[in-house]
Amino acid sequence: MGIIAFLLLGVIAGAIAKALMPGNDGGGFFLTMVLGVIGAVVGGFLAAALFDAHPMDEFFDLSTWACAIVGSIIVLAVYRMTLGSGDRSRV
Repeated sequence: MGIIAFLLLGVIAGAIAKALMPGNDGGGFFLTMVLGVIGAVVGGFLAAALFDAHPMDEFFDLSTWACAIVGSIIVLAVYRMTLGSGDRSRV
């Protein structure tokens, strides 16, 4: 898969992860893309480690999308746990 396709996969997977886990994250398009790309890498690594699979070979493969979305949800959850939801008021 080419770099442009991988970035597109990351943007869409990040947007789906944010839609599945609604919250006040901020960030915008760039943060969604970064979280999605990191999530796609995490999802691909987990699939390779746990199932001895290589799902990141083809763009239009269901396993590629599932791994990217699951990885993006994991990365988004870790992001929210480390940085908080941004709702805290300042003292």
